[in-house]
Amino acid sequence: MLFDTRAGPLRLRWNERGLVAIEMPELSPRELRAALLKQPADAPPFAVEAARLLKAHLQGGGQDLSGLLLDLSVLAPFQRQVFDVVRALPPGRTATYGEIAARLGKPGASRAVGQALGRNPFLIAVPCHRVLAAGGAAGGFSAPGGVVAKQRLLALEGVRIEVDHLLPFDPVAAVDHLRARDKRLARVIERVGPFRMRPAAMQSPFEALAESIVYQQLTGKAAATIWGRVVALFQPRKIPRPQDLLDSSDAALRGAGLSRAKAAALKDLAAKTLEGVVPAAAALQNLSNAEIIERLTAVRGIGPWTVEMMLIFRLARPDVLPATDYGVRKGFAKTFGHKELPKPAALLKYGERWRPYRSVASWYLWRSLDL
Repeated sequence: MLFDTRAGPLRLRWNERGLVAIEMPELSPRELRAALLKQPADAPPFAVEAARLLKAHLQGGGQDLSGLLLDLSVLAPFQRQVFDVVRALPPGRTATYGEIAARLGKPGASRAVGQALGRNPFLIAVPCHRVLAAGGAAGGFSAPGGVVAKQRLLALEGVRIEVDHLLPFDPVAAVDHLRARDKRLARVIERVGPFRMRPAAMQSPFEALAESIVYQQLTGKAAATIWGRVVALFQPRKIPRPQDLLDSSDAALRGAGLSRAKAAALKDLAAKTLEGVVPAAAALQNLSNAEIIERLTAVRGIGPWTVEMMLIFRLARPDVLPATDYGVRKGFAKTFGHKELPKPAALLKYGERWRPYRSVASWYLWRSLDL
């Protein structure tokens, strides 16, 4: 049985003795919709009741889950003892692995406690997300999403822990801010689920922009083919250097499949990189969004949208609203029930309420199109 919750999808598995697994699969909204259409029609009453309690609990209702019918028969004695102690932890309370071991009368068994919880098949019902490492560190979490999922579950109970999301901002705080500032966007957030965007590996600005120029107005497959041909011109280098592009002939670049305009744009990019207009990656980190847009749009063929995509998906800047992007505008129209796409100026004006997390709001507007 699969169902959606505020913490994301949950899946129940059972046998005749009770639940054998409570899982947290990572599914996109589209995958979730498809899976929900294939639900079994003959779920036993204890599974139906478990789904109701778990959904209410993760909505913030603080349900008593001690009565869920779990089949514990396959557990080793020590694992069952650990699970019994952890099930006694109330919502909003945490304990360390060492504290759990001490409560079992085995103060040196913190690692064994961690191993037992790492094989926990009953997520939420056996709330291993409430067990932290020494000093309140996140520790591990066996569900998809790892410690990020652990942080999300604890946040629903009012407990904050620090987790490295590979982002320069806290996505949990960002989502909470957007929920509070915009009720309609909050409904989209409920349906889409947790913020899962992670920055792509950042090449040098020169490399990222060169690839962006080639990919403009082409399908992904066609652009990848042409980009591969361009790179092959400069083997054994993996990526051409700015001087390599300046030294190459227009005929060679056109032969790789580039249009005359794109070949000229690549050469302009190479020249402005050597001039210092396009900064190195380290220098880019110290510039504001506006400064980056101003400098990079000086390159032929590079507009604000291209730079905004770099700011969001490569630099993970939290407060970028690409108001000319079709997907963001369409997601906004869908979310707010508008027949027409909003004008960029109107979208920017409305988006002021989302600061300083307009990138996160944009991501949810993109994802809303999958609902």
